[in-house]
Amino acid sequence: MEKSNKLKLFIGLVYLILICLFLYFFFSEFSLQELTSYDFIRNNRSYFFELKNSNLILTFFIFLLLTILWVFPFLGFGSPVALMGGFIFGKWIGTIAVVLGLSIGATFLYMFGNFFLKEFIREKFLKKYQNLESKFKKSEFIYLLMYRFIGGIPWQISCLLPTLFNVRVSNFFFATLIGIIPQIFLAVSIGSGLEKIIDKNSEVPGITEIIFSPDIYIPLIAFFSLILVTIFLRKIFYKN
Repeated sequence: MEKSNKLKLFIGLVYLILICLFLYFFFSEFSLQELTSYDFIRNNRSYFFELKNSNLILTFFIFLLLTILWVFPFLGFGSPVALMGGFIFGKWIGTIAVVLGLSIGATFLYMFGNFFLKEFIREKFLKKYQNLESKFKKSEFIYLLMYRFIGGIPWQISCLLPTLFNVRVSNFFFATLIGIIPQIFLAVSIGSGLEKIIDKNSEVPGITEIIFSPDIYIPLIAFFSLILVTIFLRKIFYKN
């Protein structure tokens, strides 16, 4: 038991050191003001476009690897990489890259939590989500799929909660892969629309021009419609 606690402490310290090193080197290269400037975004849009055209497969796998690392070990969530995936690759390839990367990263996080954090998660969350245990026992994959589709729980926690129910790794991966497709596709579509707007405008476009572009407002409407559907489904799924 003591060895296990020491191992967990060691892994936690290594994790914090890696994050601190990443943030240090990243912000030593780029300032926050630079990252948020329109010229920086537009110039890097051209860079990514040329990189993708010169070697699509290599760019795809680099983005996939970074997406996996974004989820585990850096505990990032889906929206930023979905927008970036659409911005770089467009709707279809972007959706494949983001969904695959998030699913693999989430599975690694689940495996890590199942091995190192299971008792902590049970202590903190079992009472609140115990009503889901019988549902997962009935049909593990189907309920995992519904759980992933309706969301409503912060991404990092949603990857760890299934440790309460001892779900199989394969079921977790494939349920995540399929369940997150709708929301990721819509977020990627918004990122793709932003790329098209930036390509057409050398100066910062107005907010109305962005919102009323069909490439933006159509996926936005679909995205908010999906949110309303999932809110309704959550009330059923999480009902005691």
